[in-house]
Amino acid sequence: MRLRVFAHSFAFATLLLLAACSKVTQENFAKIQDGMSEQEVQALLGKPGESSNITVLGLSGTSSRWVADEGTIAVQFVNGKVRAKSFERRPAK
Repeated sequence: MRLRVFAHSFAFATLLLLAACSKVTQENFAKIQDGMSEQEVQALLGKPGESSNITVLGLSGTSSRWVADEGTIAVQFVNGKVRAKSFERRPAK
């Protein structure tokens, strides 16, 4: 029984730690470079919280957003490569 309680406590603590270690930071934003692939950006930031796609005349575009306490990172991809990015800091509480 004690082992089971320990395992649940460990899992919960791990989840809290991961949540506290957001990848949405000014430092990670600076690492995103034009021409990076969507996979490279996701390796850096994780899966986006929001994403939308459009295809027009053979060009595919994706707009993805990562939101956390520190702020929001938005990245626009054209044919799977970074073409624009923005970082919006959250207002101080």
